[in-house]
Amino acid sequence: MRFFNTAGPVNPQDHYCLPPLERFDLDEILRLIDQKKYFVLHAPRQVGKTTFLLALRDYLNQQGDYRCLYFNVEIAQTARDDVAQAMQYIWSEIVEWARITLQDDFPASLQPQTLRDYGGSFLHVLLTRWAEQSPRPMILLIDEIDSLVGDSLISVLRQLRAGYTRRPEHFPQSIILCGVRDVRDYRLRSSEGKELVTGGSAFNIKAKSLRLGDFAREEVETLYQQHTAETGQVFTAEALEWMWTLAQGQPWLVNALAYETCFELKAGRDRCQPITAAMVAEAKEALILRRETHLDQLTDKLREERVRQVISPILQGGTIDEATQRDNIQYVMDLGLVKRGPEGLQIANSLYREIIPRELTVITQINLESQYRVAWYVQPDGRLDVPGLLTAFQQFFREHSEHWLQRFEYQEAGPQLLMQAFLQRIVNGGGRVEREYGLGRGRTDLLVWWPYGGGVGVQKAVIELKLLHKSLDATIEEGLAQTFAYMDRCQAAEGHLVIFDRRSGRSWEDKIFQRVEPYQNTLITVWGM
Repeated sequence: MRFFNTAGPVNPQDHYCLPPLERFDLDEILRLIDQKKYFVLHAPRQVGKTTFLLALRDYLNQQGDYRCLYFNVEIAQTARDDVAQAMQYIWSEIVEWARITLQDDFPASLQPQTLRDYGGSFLHVLLTRWAEQSPRPMILLIDEIDSLVGDSLISVLRQLRAGYTRRPEHFPQSIILCGVRDVRDYRLRSSEGKELVTGGSAFNIKAKSLRLGDFAREEVETLYQQHTAETGQVFTAEALEWMWTLAQGQPWLVNALAYETCFELKAGRDRCQPITAAMVAEAKEALILRRETHLDQLTDKLREERVRQVISPILQGGTIDEATQRDNIQYVMDLGLVKRGPEGLQIANSLYREIIPRELTVITQINLESQYRVAWYVQPDGRLDVPGLLTAFQQFFREHSEHWLQRFEYQEAGPQLLMQAFLQRIVNGGGRVEREYGLGRGRTDLLVWWPYGGGVGVQKAVIELKLLHKSLDATIEEGLAQTFAYMDRCQAAEGHLVIFDRRSGRSWEDKIFQRVEPYQNTLITVWGM
């Protein structure tokens, strides 16, 4: 039985999958190769880059016009600035892949004497001599190129550039560099003099950069339909909608949610039972709590300063500082953390929108465990006492905010993160918090979703977070309209507007208040903090 793949390249015999070569415009790729171009393929991790490269290799070799070799240079990452050692590692990869896919032992014949003689230029010599004796033009697909570090990466890029003018008789006709980032984003310092070298200058022969995108909605449903066709197990319309909302087509998330739901959950393994939205919600929470490798790698990037410069204003609903370089925005987009949509720059999908604040406040959540219990805020009918919850947070914020906010790496978004940490601790007892934020929104939208009565009813409460920038009256007026609009969209009967006053010199007596404001026949509670 096939399954949804979450680790390594896709194998159609083992995994449900979409045709890899249809992920790109194959005609464009072939045209660039025919024109002897060197170009870049980049995309976030776990999107399908390696699967595409392997399929392209097999396609080109089957067509018979070229000899195509794929190899991965990640093995040379540990060599860092030791170029000779990096060449040794890369040579070993080329030897094995040439033997396996081309049945060609020529690369092995150059070792060890040639490596000792040529050292740091060994790759250039190997590719030159190999191309000269090859019966057909050679194509190279070099994977994980941006995993190389320092002088090793500079050397590889410059050796490839050095042979460019001798292609195809004396060097590979076309080379595709593949990695997470575009080559222009490589920022390297040579160990000799620590000079700054950019990837663009070290590899200025690049003809084009191609980016592998996420799945379209139709592709996601086609992938899931393969499971239904083979097992008879169907996905409810609500489950498919929830899976799309969470993943927005990000390939690893698409597969991970389906694998967790269909193969890990006990209820999901019963092929007679349909996959429901409740199962998907359970699977989502399991992925987050397990800190799967893909998610862990992304959240680790949050500690980088250039990532913080982009993510922090999104969490606040503010604007990016003019000092933030455009390259930093592109870098965070290349990581797959953010994307440009109809409403501007935003977190890439709903699951990331939940993971990022939870990861940034995980220690805070742990510290809150002993201080606040879910049972304290559950009413006799099973509903959540949201006003009681916000009253408790208001007091907590007054007493501890200065101390707790200093702990955050993202201090600019501290109040919003602290509120989300507080809510997450409470709703972990059975509900969930849905989040919406983005550049220029001027607010953070939270929707507390709480089932009660044995799952018969669902309580929805909107909590709108705003920083006080204008006068208090103007901020409340704007916030009421925003809160009401979000309530209407979410079909929530309960709305709360929380205003954080971070102006210096203001006493807590002036900042702390609670009052109910009418807005279009709806009562909204306003909380000052």
